[in-house]
Amino acid sequence: MDVENERILLVEDDAKLAALIADFLRVQGLDVEIEANGSEAVDRILQNPPSLVVLDIMLPGEDGLSICKRLRAAGFSRPILMLTARSEDDDHILGLELGADDYVNKPVRPQVLLARIRALLRRRGEADLPTTPPKRLEFDNLVVDSARREAWLEGSLIDLTGAEFDLLWLLASNAGRVLSREETFVALRGIEYDGQDRSIDVRISRIRPKIGDDPELPRIIKTVRSKGYLFVAPEKGK
Repeated sequence: MDVENERILLVEDDAKLAALIADFLRVQGLDVEIEANGSEAVDRILQNPPSLVVLDIMLPGEDGLSICKRLRAAGFSRPILMLTARSEDDDHILGLELGADDYVNKPVRPQVLLARIRALLRRRGEADLPTTPPKRLEFDNLVVDSARREAWLEGSLIDLTGAEFDLLWLLASNAGRVLSREETFVALRGIEYDGQDRSIDVRISRIRPKIGDDPELPRIIKTVRSKGYLFVAPEKGK
């Protein structure tokens, strides 16, 4: 997918940093708008949805985590990439739990930010392309459809973020095969696994109860020690 001219909304109150990021991304062919006030960001995004939101956590008016939560609750399904000056895992995990698709730590390295943005836009663009025939996986009471980017449990639509669906589809389409953390990380984020990032584990912990799996004793999405993740197709009546 060609990501040039995709419209990005950068929600960042540091005017100097926002200008530097916007100028760099514009040179790369992206259409970038800036919003400095957190309290105005949600209405602006919902009224004229951008292709992707780059969202700082620390903002005046309303913080980025609250904005992310409200956007997802309002049905905004396009990618959200968080900017954070914090390096603690808990902050990254909370953002992912609230529906963010990815994050970049400050100080921002422009090339890293660009790579993450391109990966998220490509993933979204590929999902919008028609597929013939539609890819649909059925496992007893669990159905996962990549064409519609939806999943159902016992006929009821499962509430999944875009990133959660991508991970569920990757695992389900490789049912019975252990996927390493490295393989999973590269497939979903387009970058190599650094050995420390816990974002995949967080998403798996959120997906399990949504698909009827037991978080304490998982039988569908299993973590295989020192190897990775294994999707075990649910058996009828179990």
